[in-house]
Amino acid sequence: MSESQVSSILQGGYHHPLSRQWQAERQLTKSALVYPLFITDNPDEESLVASLPGQYRRGVNKIVPFLEPLVKLGLRSVILFGVPLAPTAKDPTGSQASAQDGPVVQGIKIIKKAFPQMFVMADVCLCEYTSHGHCGILNEDGTLHQELSCQRMAEISVDYARAGADAVAPSDMNDGRILAIKTGLMKAGIAHKTMLISYAAKFSGSLYGPFRDAAGSAPSFGDRKCYQLPPSARGLARRAIQRDLREGADGIMVKPAGWFLDIVSDAKEIAKDVPISCYQVSGEFAMIHAAAEKGVFDLKQAALESLEGMMRAGANTILTYFCEQILKEGWLDQ
Repeated sequence: MSESQVSSILQGGYHHPLSRQWQAERQLTKSALVYPLFITDNPDEESLVASLPGQYRRGVNKIVPFLEPLVKLGLRSVILFGVPLAPTAKDPTGSQASAQDGPVVQGIKIIKKAFPQMFVMADVCLCEYTSHGHCGILNEDGTLHQELSCQRMAEISVDYARAGADAVAPSDMNDGRILAIKTGLMKAGIAHKTMLISYAAKFSGSLYGPFRDAAGSAPSFGDRKCYQLPPSARGLARRAIQRDLREGADGIMVKPAGWFLDIVSDAKEIAKDVPISCYQVSGEFAMIHAAAEKGVFDLKQAALESLEGMMRAGANTILTYFCEQILKEGWLDQ
């Protein structure tokens, strides 16, 4: 048998189920999963988000009972999104985003008290708290006021970190916010224990609808195309990743995930020495559910293949709404 014939035989290396797992550079494990949670300022609320299958908005009194069985099954990380419902919770500057009695600060404290080992990430943005629904403080012409917005993002990040957040993850896309936040954390004396994860490569597009239903964060005018990245802008994403690393990011996030696996791969190449996260956003999650309901494919198989694709592209952690189902149905235990 010739050398070329010998080297053409590959299947022996993945004949067994375990040896097939060994072919992956990164394994999809429970510790790689981050569960996005919507926390409202109504302490006893537990309401289904109609466009996001099986997902709820919960008040702080409902969070611990919901998380208890998931923690026992191996959930190790969550990311919190505040959903203010009170009529006075929104104003032009998002002044209530880090209120001490607000949903995120209270949620952080309650979760860390109940589950001290839980890695709690706090999304940092103003869109849920501004009356106009945009991700920062605005100039008179409706564009983002970068300096004031970054200053506000730094203040919120410090407040979340002081409340006990293990990581702050700014998703606003204001230029310069990573440097502002890192500087704020350093001045507050808490940079050494607070991970700063940048949504460096966050793209505009059609996949955020169910999230905006859940968070009540749709803009009241215009859109976010002038600060979220254009879907075709691979070069801009690479530049943003490089910039945010220089400004002090401890981790990089790509959002959405499934349509931007090339950017996940780029992030892993550019940011070799920091963890790469990707967010399987609400539209991706809802789309997989909708196709499965139509009989296009099996839900579990398609969901796991989508997540494994993200790991293969370079992700270390994945934010996904499939966390509850993965844990309760033992998808990774088999």
